[in-house]
Amino acid sequence: MSQALARIRPAQRAVAIDRDEGAPRPLSRREKAAIIVRLLLAEGAPLPLTALPDDMQEGLAEQMARMRTIDRATMTAVVEEFVSELEAVGLSFPGGLEGALAVMDGHISPAAATRLRRQAGVQFKGDPWERLVTMQPESLVRVLEEESVEVAAVMLSKLPVAKAADLLSKLPGEKARRVAYAVSQTGSVEPETVRRIGQSLAAQLDAEPPRAFASTPVERVGAILNVSAALTRDEVLKGLEEEDAGFAEQVRKAIFTFEHVPRRLLGRDVSKVTRAVDQSRLVAVIAAAQSRPELVEGVEFLLANMSQRMAQALREEAAARSKVKDKEAEEAMNAIVAAIRQLEAAGEIVLVTQDEED
Repeated sequence: MSQALARIRPAQRAVAIDRDEGAPRPLSRREKAAIIVRLLLAEGAPLPLTALPDDMQEGLAEQMARMRTIDRATMTAVVEEFVSELEAVGLSFPGGLEGALAVMDGHISPAAATRLRRQAGVQFKGDPWERLVTMQPESLVRVLEEESVEVAAVMLSKLPVAKAADLLSKLPGEKARRVAYAVSQTGSVEPETVRRIGQSLAAQLDAEPPRAFASTPVERVGAILNVSAALTRDEVLKGLEEEDAGFAEQVRKAIFTFEHVPRRLLGRDVSKVTRAVDQSRLVAVIAAAQSRPELVEGVEFLLANMSQRMAQALREEAAARSKVKDKEAEEAMNAIVAAIRQLEAAGEIVLVTQDEED
């Protein structure tokens, strides 16, 4: 916007030097605003008018509809006054609590932000969907499961395609089909209805109590058991099955160990894993497989999907090693698993899911 005004202002000054039109006529602030908006739009400057309250947007449009022509002297005076006011501003703050929280995003705890929104009963200015897009899929899935299929269809229609597809895949099959069909019925939904749904969903999500842990209990237990010794992992899972068979089954699906590598890692991604793991770890696992048959499948999978030159070099180095201690072998396997998990979290690889594996 400042660049557009910079182009307009010299031109108006040049006109002002030679004009004999007389003094500019008095205008209201709304008329002045209409002139500035008209000039900026003519210059192609981006104007976030949607951030204004609806009544201000409507008033501006109505004012522009009533105006016809403005003489050069008046236009020059309006531009000069507007630019002078802009140049006098030292610092500006966002309007309202939601704007302040947006500026402080990443510098204020989620718990504090939620508490402030709840206390103030924030009414969202602008598009609430911009906030919903940034929310975690786990929170959005809970809303989709609780809301009607019509509201769920509107939500999926407003979210980016990739995120909508991910959320749809997390819904139970029957509801996913009903929501997908409901999307086809959203063509006649009015913009105001969509905005109100967005406001309601954002307020609903903000009303949820803050969580002490970002991940679910299943994910946390699975992550711990991923890097635990095999004996410890088996004993814990056995105990969980006795206490809560359903929870134990979910944990089993969340666990990813070295034994899962040949079934859940795609062959084309092996090269990424080997680059992310210290070569000594790979050698240790290959050497350990000579005396531990349960490791052979995973080792052969890795060797078969890397360059044959590298595979041969690793085999030779492993053959020259003495017997690998169980502790060293566990640490090496955990290093490989950790590298795979990090690559998955970064979006560089995609693991085969437990259901697809079955």
